[in-house]
Amino acid sequence: MDLPAGIRNFSYATDMAIFRTKTHWALLLVLLVILFTAPLYWGNYWLGVANLIGITMIAAIGLNILLGYCGQLSIGHAGFIAVGAYTAAVLTNRLELPFLVGLISAGFTAGLIGLIFGIPSVRVKGFYLAITTIAAQFIIIWVINHWSSVTGGFTGISVPLASIGGFVFKSEASQFYLIMSIAVICTFFAKNLARTRVGRAFVAIRDNDLAAQVMGINLFRYKLLAFFIGCFLAGIAGSLLAHWIGFMNAEQFSLTESILYIGMIIIGGLGTTIGPILGVVFIRLLQQVLTVQVVPFLESTVALPAGFASGVTPMLFGLVIVLFLVLEPRGLAHRWALFKSAYRLWPFSY
Repeated sequence: MDLPAGIRNFSYATDMAIFRTKTHWALLLVLLVILFTAPLYWGNYWLGVANLIGITMIAAIGLNILLGYCGQLSIGHAGFIAVGAYTAAVLTNRLELPFLVGLISAGFTAGLIGLIFGIPSVRVKGFYLAITTIAAQFIIIWVINHWSSVTGGFTGISVPLASIGGFVFKSEASQFYLIMSIAVICTFFAKNLARTRVGRAFVAIRDNDLAAQVMGINLFRYKLLAFFIGCFLAGIAGSLLAHWIGFMNAEQFSLTESILYIGMIIIGGLGTTIGPILGVVFIRLLQQVLTVQVVPFLESTVALPAGFASGVTPMLFGLVIVLFLVLEPRGLAHRWALFKSAYRLWPFSY
């Protein structure tokens, strides 16, 4: 992390700290106060949007660890989210286990499934690995649809509300606190992971796996570890999604969603802590603007064929993403770094 002029560190522990100055701590406190007082002045609609952003953020952080830090391309992330969602649904609905048991089990189940499909990463990489993860997407969805005695098949399965110690998270506001608390924990986990020996090994593998192997890094171990961590967070996100929506169906975890997650972390900035956060916020808000504002406006002001306005949404969505990647290929994290440098801000590292 860059420090203001005239300030330096006097110990290794201080140098490794995420927040080093009183200004950093003050800005963190202000950010957390703004975040956790949001339910006081946001309506249910925007709280719902914020909950979706928080859940998506957790899954995107996991994919960023896998792709952004370790360089392992996965285009089946929505499938691993589905594993977590259905694990939580089955455990809390059919077996009536507590929410926290389902949450942790969802993460570990998705992580173990990720290990299985991550094994080919030792021998293949790039687009060849992408084909493997696409196969994982289709296999997982096929199992969900045809294992109807457990998952409910094509009909789907209902999921009870999340509860901890007798407190049920019924409202959007209470779910907001639950989801955002876990999102904050996952963000700090990813930030610290990137600074550890494991994180440095991930970056070495991403930059040059052959050189990393020559330096003594066990490619098999660290690639599988990256898959486990990335899919574990995807499972956590899937569990929260299941309890937030209240009903699961395999159609919610399409290949389009997996590709969208790739777009989120690319737009946000690969291999950065703040990148997935900015990418998720940008994409989800863009979806809301196009769906809630643009489509109704076109339907009310322009004489278009029936159903044409709704078809304009994905076209405009794709156009905005293409223009963004052309104008800012290094992602929003790079733009944020330039903003900090221009206005001498140091709340977070790039």
